[in-house]
Amino acid sequence: MAKPEDEITWRDLNVGYVVDEPGNASIYRTGDWRSQRPVYDKERCIKCGTCYIYCPDMAIKILKDGYIEHDLYYCKGCGICAEECPTGAITMVEEEE
Repeated sequence: MAKPEDEITWRDLNVGYVVDEPGNASIYRTGDWRSQRPVYDKERCIKCGTCYIYCPDMAIKILKDGYIEHDLYYCKGCGICAEECPTGAITMVEEEE
């Protein structure tokens, strides 16, 4: 089991930052340093799931009703979902402090 982020020191890191525990990064919120965030317009969504397929961080969840939800704890704000959305239902805006 991975240590909590505040307990890790440089001595705990593997040489070359090799990941030896699959899934251990799921406890770290990688969306903290995001400079842009997605804004979702449900009215324009056609439930195609294209954004879900292209999200490199698996930060998009498909809800039971077919619409989506961004998990902002893990979304890095890359904007691929907005770029690939065929209806423009996702736009990127500057992250607020």
